[in-house]
Amino acid sequence: MTEAIFDDPPPAVGAIVVGNFLLSSGEWIPAHRHSHHQVAWTRSGVLSVAVDDSYWILPPTRALWLPAGVVHRTGATRDAVLCSLYLEPARCDIDWTEPTPVAVDGLLAHLIGYLNRPDLADDARLRAEAVVLDLLRPLPITPIDVPVPTDPRVLAVTDALLADPADTRSLEAHARAVGVSRRTLTRLFVQDTGMSFDRWRGHMRLRAALPLLAEGQPVSRVAHAVGYATPSAFLAAFRRTVGTSPMRYLNGGRPITR
Repeated sequence: MTEAIFDDPPPAVGAIVVGNFLLSSGEWIPAHRHSHHQVAWTRSGVLSVAVDDSYWILPPTRALWLPAGVVHRTGATRDAVLCSLYLEPARCDIDWTEPTPVAVDGLLAHLIGYLNRPDLADDARLRAEAVVLDLLRPLPITPIDVPVPTDPRVLAVTDALLADPADTRSLEAHARAVGVSRRTLTRLFVQDTGMSFDRWRGHMRLRAALPLLAEGQPVSRVAHAVGYATPSAFLAAFRRTVGTSPMRYLNGGRPITR
């Protein structure tokens, strides 16, 4: 995978520079890395960030901390403006070494917009930055991993499933389609992805559901779109895999307010 290194943010009085990038639905910024830490967030729409096989869905209630040097791809499942905070490592007290989701409440969202003002006085900027850094708190949420295989036979199966998460064909049917036995495909799946066929498909379906849920689509429609016969079956699978409900997952583990 080719790595594109973005130019460093321009020098600033403080430790934080704000950048805004318009992303259309389905658009992805190619794999790249930054010399600065990044907090990726959108005020509207839904962002996706991929780091290797890990994949985060970011509605406006959540951002993602990306340490300096981490190669990642950023995209939008719905038209969005990628609002990035770039933090100079030498002037930032936060030293998280792994991608880390953080909750975004009204105060943090307001401060991000405030720091984007070109007419902000230096002393006011420094005070606002201190509050932003104090508000960045990690969420106890992990991404849903969907490993990408390299074996062409396994890749053909996973490509078919990614194209249609609701595909209900059995492992045996997929094995016939790629010209191997059920036993061989079972072995190849585990060797290539570290997961069984059923577990990989389950993770893929849950990951495919998250952007739809983040856009506000009803659970009943989303469950059917990703291959579950009933909403209750989808919710049970999500809780079993992730440990919480989809809405709490998207809301950073906090109670849902309506």
